[in-house]
Amino acid sequence: MPRRRSPLTRAPRTRAVALAALVVAPLAACAPTIGETPAEDAADPACAPVMLALPDTLAGDLPQRDTNAQATSAWGDPGAAVTLRCGVTPPGPSADCQRVESGAGAVDWIVVAGKDGTWRFTTYGREPAVEVLVPPSVTENHSTSFVGDLAQAVNTVPATATCT
Repeated sequence: MPRRRSPLTRAPRTRAVALAALVVAPLAACAPTIGETPAEDAADPACAPVMLALPDTLAGDLPQRDTNAQATSAWGDPGAAVTLRCGVTPPGPSADCQRVESGAGAVDWIVVAGKDGTWRFTTYGREPAVEVLVPPSVTENHSTSFVGDLAQAVNTVPATATCT
């Protein structure tokens, strides 16, 4: 018959495990906050539904991160994250306008590639507008097609114009 330990001999081990859990649990929840600048109209009430409908991950492996500014979000690693700001100034018509279709609907974006390799997507025909910046460190391993994953959130702001 197996020998059973008394509750007195298990107590120190139980206390050690409990103490370790108390130390590790808060540290596991500490993901770095990404610094971001809020958009001019970040306080627009229409940004709230956008922020609440954002996906937890982008491109399958970029987890959503905490940010320090109103109406902003980020996915990926600090210093190399995809960032989103709601409340940017709506852009005017542009030849760079592209319609992105997804299962959650279509969104028109003004798409501009920066000289540094950063891609800027700004919603067209919606007020407030949403801006998404995709740094080159993300596009090295991902297509920018994941902007389609933002359609459910962006479509909470009704479109008043479309790409032509």
